[in-house]
Amino acid sequence: MLTRIEKLFLDLAAIAVVGLGALITISVCLRVFANSGIPDTVVMVRELMVAAIVLPLAAVVTARANIVVEVLTQHFPRRAQDWLVVFGSIVGLFALLPLMWAGWHELAGNWSSGSFFFGQLSLPKWPGRALFFLGIAVCWVRLAITVWRDIATIRAGGHIDGGPAHVEDEA
Repeated sequence: MLTRIEKLFLDLAAIAVVGLGALITISVCLRVFANSGIPDTVVMVRELMVAAIVLPLAAVVTARANIVVEVLTQHFPRRAQDWLVVFGSIVGLFALLPLMWAGWHELAGNWSSGSFFFGQLSLPKWPGRALFFLGIAVCWVRLAITVWRDIATIRAGGHIDGGPAHVEDEA
């Protein structure tokens, strides 16, 4: 199930990127050729950027495509490298907790108050906050599963490879 959610979020992020490109292109063309524009373009671009950046995070964790610096650690024994990967993932779990809390706090506040962006379209604030929270939450769940499986792999005498995390569809 989690793999399907990650795929959905990855697809939604790609749609957001295409939407960003189309929105910006159309807006620029309208300004140049028709002396007009799309209302609340800046707000829509800001919200689409959140989707484009946050939604694919769980897929990044699954693919083990995180940015890593191995200048020093590549000289450590393989087992130490494996435990450092687990340590880094645990640090990531703790780093995502305040983001999840803030995302939930923002989502709940905007949902209950019905707040919106001031502009011609009066777009609601909650959809972007919901995408942020869901993207971070799914990333946290995937990272927690990855930590659990990595620890089990190390304890069984195996090694963590640099490729995609050993993921079976949880459905």
